[in-house]
Amino acid sequence: MSEHKNKKAQFAQPQKKRNLSILLGGGLGLVILILIGWNALAGGNSGRYPVVKTSQGQVLIPLAEVSDRSAHFFTYQASGTDVNFFVVKSTDGQIRAAIDTCVQCYRSRMGYRQLGEFMVCNKCNQKFHTSQINEIKGGCNPVPLGRVIAGNNLTIPEAELIQGAAYFRVNP
Repeated sequence: MSEHKNKKAQFAQPQKKRNLSILLGGGLGLVILILIGWNALAGGNSGRYPVVKTSQGQVLIPLAEVSDRSAHFFTYQASGTDVNFFVVKSTDGQIRAAIDTCVQCYRSRMGYRQLGEFMVCNKCNQKFHTSQINEIKGGCNPVPLGRVIAGNNLTIPEAELIQGAAYFRVNP
């Protein structure tokens, strides 16, 4: 090889390594952003909902906080597992409560969102009328929670939330 070609090859090599470093760094950065986004959509609570406390084996939620026909989301912490659930006053005037998942889509950890009178699964987009929550079980219906109105509070047994933790302990 001529001296000119040797010099040219010598200076061309670092350029290839630098481009490779840039590509690898950019790829790694993209993977990190995707993982952060996935965690935000499908991961645990990460401070997304107010954490409820128990008193004598019950979660007490003031009715005044959940009587506006909007879904209110909460988190119960069961032995290191965040259990997300929601409470909504349905169109028939009943206060309903359910785990923020279903038996079909729970691995995605995506939960539900409210769209008017319906709760919509964030994974499969199935709609469930609020008056059917706690009435219809299984499939993609929200997992029902037992609840009782006691005075000015909605009371949910802690045992129901502990049982619901199983839906949040699985790997997606």
